[in-house]
Amino acid sequence: MNAPQTSSAHTSPGPQETPLTLLRKYWGYPGFRPHQEAIVASVIGGNDTLAILTTGSGKSLCYQLPAVYFGGLTIVISPLLALMKDQVDALNDRGIMAAAWNSMLDAPGRSRIETAMRDGRLRLLFISPEKCLKPGFLEFLQAFPVRLVAIDEAHCISEWGHDFRPEYRDLARLRKCFPSAPVIALTATAAPEVRRDICRQLGLVNPNEFVGSFDRENLQYRVIRKKNPAIQLAEICCRHRNESGIVYCLSKKETEECAADLKKRGFTALAYHSGLSRPVREAVQDAFLKNVARIVCATVAFGMGIDKPDVRFVVHYDIPKSVESYYQETGRAGRDGRPAECVLLYSRGDAIRVRFMLDRDGAGEQAARIAQRKLRDMTRYCETAGCRKKFLLFYFGEQPAGTGCGDCDTCAGKVPVPGRRAPARRSLKKADRTAHAGMTVPRHGYPIPSV
Repeated sequence: MNAPQTSSAHTSPGPQETPLTLLRKYWGYPGFRPHQEAIVASVIGGNDTLAILTTGSGKSLCYQLPAVYFGGLTIVISPLLALMKDQVDALNDRGIMAAAWNSMLDAPGRSRIETAMRDGRLRLLFISPEKCLKPGFLEFLQAFPVRLVAIDEAHCISEWGHDFRPEYRDLARLRKCFPSAPVIALTATAAPEVRRDICRQLGLVNPNEFVGSFDRENLQYRVIRKKNPAIQLAEICCRHRNESGIVYCLSKKETEECAADLKKRGFTALAYHSGLSRPVREAVQDAFLKNVARIVCATVAFGMGIDKPDVRFVVHYDIPKSVESYYQETGRAGRDGRPAECVLLYSRGDAIRVRFMLDRDGAGEQAARIAQRKLRDMTRYCETAGCRKKFLLFYFGEQPAGTGCGDCDTCAGKVPVPGRRAPARRSLKKADRTAHAGMTVPRHGYPIPSV
């Protein structure tokens, strides 16, 4: 699985090749998107680089193009098999030899990858952090000319991130194994404290940091008081009949119940969660991409690596555990730049249920404290009386222009603030006025008080 194709073109740049000519040659784009050219120049210049670009901004190009420019081998650390597969397939389709070394690889596949590496034809090797750090594997990689190390979903390295994976902490060893290769770390969502932690944990040396805007102008954010969620979900789907959407649920059982209910109402909906077999999950993804199924009711893993630009709505059936995960999941809507709707069904009962789950997950005192803080941040988002886009921008350390987006439910005045007591509402309004005056809270990056 994901072994390189022997017919792929050899991709060493010619003497007159530049990043722009390579972009046009292999990707067919006339020019770079915002920040891409500067990030590519930083990497090609041999600098450690941190790139924070929202979903759909073209993060992968920022290491794929330098990999072609450098020649030799680029190592890409990626946390999900589905994400690796999509990247590898797309690269091979462009004539750039790439492969994924993972648990699904059989002996002939490993042999083909090793041969391509020895022949100098393999440009990008995708590896999970667990596999990369296994005894003997790093030593095996050191026999090859590694020109670049790319760490995707880099927020996983930070305990302050929304998807902490302890294995990422050991990736600093790559710096020692490949001291001459620059490191690029990439993620779509990282608050200022997470960005600092990424650089520190990876041992990046004087990194160039690029942070794109978190303002997705085409997305409309709404929070609705959760009353009869099945009916509310059906009403949202009716507004987007014959359009694609994702419904995020907290549990596997909920994904199946939501999909079954929507089917009864005439929608083409499928469930997706980790309890399904791999062939079934792949079949669901394929059906969604080909518009055989318009709606997928899924747990949070669905969507990573799914390149579907025309998702018109994302619904959160339950409160997410953090602002970061919420932002990343809503970012899968409207990647084509057209308007899309992001709706969260909120109840305090759900927030209490999630808090109880976090208390019992046995992650340790420090991790539990961080998780509870992030849930409180998410609850404040749901209950804010101010502009929802401003809240998100402040959270990620970006100073928004103007007094509000004019398009979210609070700016438009279409939906009352859910479940908020009057004194707390007044407190939040005051916070918004303070924020507009330029005052922020350094720890969080946004001016929302504890309530």
